[in-house]
Amino acid sequence: MSWTRFRRGIVVMALTLGASAGAVAAGQPGSAEQGSSGQSGAGDCIAHHPNVQNNIWYAQGCTGHDEPELDPVSSLAGSAQDLTWTAVLPSDGTVPVSSVGPTFWWGGTVTDPNPHALFGQAFLEVQFYPDAVVSSCNSAGGFNVSYAPDKFTVCTPVWQVSSKSSAENAAFNAELYDGSSSQPLVMNAGDTIRVHFFVGSATDGWHINITDLTTGHSGTVVLNSKYGPLLPAFSQQKIGNALGWGIVNDTPNSFVWEIGHTSPFTTPAAQFCLPGQTSCDSYDAAHWLGFSPLQIKSVTFANGSTANKWAAVSDFGGTAEVNQYCSSYGGPYCSYPWYAFNGTDSAFTYGADYPGTQFDYDQDGQFSTTPLCGGPFGPDSTYCDTVLTPTP
Repeated sequence: MSWTRFRRGIVVMALTLGASAGAVAAGQPGSAEQGSSGQSGAGDCIAHHPNVQNNIWYAQGCTGHDEPELDPVSSLAGSAQDLTWTAVLPSDGTVPVSSVGPTFWWGGTVTDPNPHALFGQAFLEVQFYPDAVVSSCNSAGGFNVSYAPDKFTVCTPVWQVSSKSSAENAAFNAELYDGSSSQPLVMNAGDTIRVHFFVGSATDGWHINITDLTTGHSGTVVLNSKYGPLLPAFSQQKIGNALGWGIVNDTPNSFVWEIGHTSPFTTPAAQFCLPGQTSCDSYDAAHWLGFSPLQIKSVTFANGSTANKWAAVSDFGGTAEVNQYCSSYGGPYCSYPWYAFNGTDSAFTYGADYPGTQFDYDQDGQFSTTPLCGGPFGPDSTYCDTVLTPTP
């Protein structure tokens, strides 16, 4: 089964807090999100959520949405340049993993040598596609996949914003291949993987090496755009070393499960969606509990040290978004998924309280609901990172 990109048309869903659920507008600079209508054959495109106070808009064919993130924190010099995540991939159950959204990713802020790049920065997303095998990763940041239960493959879009047009587009996008082959690195549900970000030669871009520790297969992507290498923008993995055109005051590198999209393998396919819509499984706790969760086991930095604390933030305000679209909070399709620490598996999970949960950090209350932190767009322009306590 293959699927195609839904061109956004462009319909824009107004997601400013306090706006009505039905508010829509034509796709123009300053638009926050895009809906979908029509089809083309070029693949879906899920971009990074920008701070729309600077009238940033998505290039045609792309959307962004909720990007609730988990941030390891460290003051170690080089911790934002050389870090390794270890995780166990989730597994389909009574519900497929892809039902809650078409991608989760590990990513970070990079320098962008494009002379028109806003703040000279771009943002990398190492996008994992559940229940999917990639057939191509296109230069616009999109991806084409075929349905493959309990399989995972990867594209690596890097998102930039033009200071000339305020349009967000892709500076780079590459498929993760298996070794030196031209075939995708296909990983399996339940496999333990390692995602290593590091700097190689001074003339190369940031390296992303992904190893499936269960099968022994691996692949590497090097970030090098037509303007030159894309490199980590910060040294320290500290809160406040944030993407300049982003909407959260976070760490340079994070894990995110992209929510607010339907599955690419259902009807409607790969469509932007909102809390309260029965097609929007992202906001339904029962769907998250219907499969075995992703387990984020650890992050280590170049010298082998680990995070001294962890934090979480949502770029749409967590419960504030649900309350905007649902008449009451907590029912079917009207809850916001959260990060938790599972004591049984010694790992962070995302979604709901799975069996073995030890700390759930006030569940959805772990996400700031209003943008009260600073940045280039003003003192109250970004959502603040919430430090998760206790630290496991």
